[in-house]
Amino acid sequence: MPSHAYDRSMTHVLVLVANAGESSISTFRLADGKLHRLAVTGGLTGSSTFVVDPARDLVYAGVKASGDAGLPGIVTLRLDRDSGALTPLSRRDLPGGAMTYVALSHDGTVLLGASYGGGYGETWRIADGVLSEPVSHLDHPNLHAVLPSADGRFAYFVSLGADLVAQYALSGEARLEPLEPATAAAPAGSGPRHLVLNAAGDRAYVLTEFSGRALHYARDTETGTLELRDAADAFDPAVGATHSRLGADPRAENLVWGADLHLADGGRHLWCSERTGSTLGAVAIGPDGAVSAPERFTVTEPQPRGFALSPDGAYLVAAGERSETVSLYAVDGDRLEPIQQAETGRGANWVRFV
Repeated sequence: MPSHAYDRSMTHVLVLVANAGESSISTFRLADGKLHRLAVTGGLTGSSTFVVDPARDLVYAGVKASGDAGLPGIVTLRLDRDSGALTPLSRRDLPGGAMTYVALSHDGTVLLGASYGGGYGETWRIADGVLSEPVSHLDHPNLHAVLPSADGRFAYFVSLGADLVAQYALSGEARLEPLEPATAAAPAGSGPRHLVLNAAGDRAYVLTEFSGRALHYARDTETGTLELRDAADAFDPAVGATHSRLGADPRAENLVWGADLHLADGGRHLWCSERTGSTLGAVAIGPDGAVSAPERFTVTEPQPRGFALSPDGAYLVAAGERSETVSLYAVDGDRLEPIQQAETGRGANWVRFV
């Protein structure tokens, strides 16, 4: 265990929620099965994506440009676990466009980012919460997520626009080198969006935005390469939504609108959110990693872009882009039991347990 190991017992768990509509992050404490809002930190323009280094209590938040002046950027904030307040420490401007997803690697000394609007990805070294100049840069259209492997040897950038996952070797100095092959394909027109790796590291799962499917990839733990194996629908057929496309209005046309995904239940379920029907559903994962469609769906906060599960898997918190509350659920296999709705802020779209 690293020297900066931290206590993740449920008595110390916080939940952070980004509220893009009012440029803030809410901090909640999860205690006695309820969410208690501790603080709301404002001034984070259009804040959506963020990542937390719990060992150092640092938060790296992507922000958009302010009005006609300034640039988008990544702001480093100090988290006070008692008060829930976030204090800005430093900022890295992003001339190429705002980040859509950020992730940490190498024990919090490397940050990776993916920009949807800018169509690029970058990596930075971190020292005392301060980001270096970009170390590596890559270009793919509509990058929507980035995820390093748990061992820090590899990194994966998901391109919604090109229907692929770009795969790289990642060094401790934040350098990226393309693998062979350099990309793993997703089905044409599917719009791959977010990616997760299982605990063993031998499987990867991607949720697509336009087809609303959970894709299962086999992953070679030595070479880091991905190979598509199978897929399953992750949206509620009762909604009647049809296949979407880039630039469409899913709400106006009743189109599939896949969003976020998280593994649960020891890797036996993959929770997925879909925004047109405002649902959460648990894709079943077989012993061989194969996926099958959820047997039931839970209607949740309107337009659920983001959600997260507690470290022990007992709770799920979901946010909605057209809501000012988050919903807390108890998790029982592929079932959700509603417990509470808690006020957060406009346009809530990103949730992380700390």
